[in-house]
Amino acid sequence: MTLGPTDRPRDARGRFLSSPPSSRQPIPFLIIGEVLGPAGLGGDLRIRPLTDFPERIPRLKTIHVGESLRPYPVVEASVRRNTVILKLAGVDDAAAALELRGALVRIPRELAAPLPEGHYYLHQILGLSVKTTAGEPLGSVVDILRTGGNDVYVLEGPRGEVLIPAIEDVVKEIALDRGEIVIEPLPGLLE
Repeated sequence: MTLGPTDRPRDARGRFLSSPPSSRQPIPFLIIGEVLGPAGLGGDLRIRPLTDFPERIPRLKTIHVGESLRPYPVVEASVRRNTVILKLAGVDDAAAALELRGALVRIPRELAAPLPEGHYYLHQILGLSVKTTAGEPLGSVVDILRTGGNDVYVLEGPRGEVLIPAIEDVVKEIALDRGEIVIEPLPGLLE
């Protein structure tokens, strides 16, 4: 199972841009939210969580905002239904909060919540090479579709685009150390 947003750029089709596993660089920051705009007149921000762990946001001491990754100390934070309200040091009025609207909120990767065994962040799966248990190379994971029931890995490779359901019957091994996924295709999956 994969969890959480990723900080990878997307191409014109909206797919994640990935690189071969041998040249994959660690992603230093993970996206956890997007600034929706001001929350009141005092500079508080309304944040749309883009994480599976929004309850952790109020415990953060610093976040990084926008493409410049400007660090902001967190003064106060609370989770309210589907939004997070953040008060950041230096954002003291609605005008300053409005300037940040649309900016992405990030944290250093090392602050990501630990996951149980068998669960992975999206950024860990993107770019991995995929082969069958018989050794046939199928390509690399270029996108992950979140369907609700299970994720679907989108591969680009010798067979063109291949969709692989991320279920135990198909995905037999995810080896981050080797940069690969091993699958056992169900009948008709690769046709």
